[in-house]
Amino acid sequence: MSVAAPGAAADSADQVSDATILMVHGKVDPSAESNDWRFDLEALRALGVRSFETSTIWGTGVQRFEGVSLHTLLAHVGAEGSTITARALNDYAVELPMSDAVEGGALVAYAVDGKPMSVRDKGPLWIVFPYDHNRTYANEIHYSRSIWQLSEIEVIE
Repeated sequence: MSVAAPGAAADSADQVSDATILMVHGKVDPSAESNDWRFDLEALRALGVRSFETSTIWGTGVQRFEGVSLHTLLAHVGAEGSTITARALNDYAVELPMSDAVEGGALVAYAVDGKPMSVRDKGPLWIVFPYDHNRTYANEIHYSRSIWQLSEIEVIE
């Protein structure tokens, strides 16, 4: 797996660079280089691509989201805990229970309808759920956990 060195999350509001776009830390196994895991887009793709189509409350119609399963990402870093804090580029943060990190659950999306997401369009990363395929995700609780402009995940407790 290619783990990038620390860097800016985006070159501009319209373009994702090859630099680090996600840092995962806290109750995780140490990476090859430090106690933190730093992923560029290539490294996230290397974990396996998952996609689904769903509508959201933030747009019109059905969109195709592509990314890495939150379950796969957290398993890869050896996450052990009951809660994660997901933080956006602007320091906005939400807490998610580890129970959201299940197969068929949350996706750390890096593309919508086949195109990378710019910062202006909720990118470079957005935690989304398959709202249309599993109606248990179509509620205010899961909508509030659907953080966009994701830049950091901390595993706690």
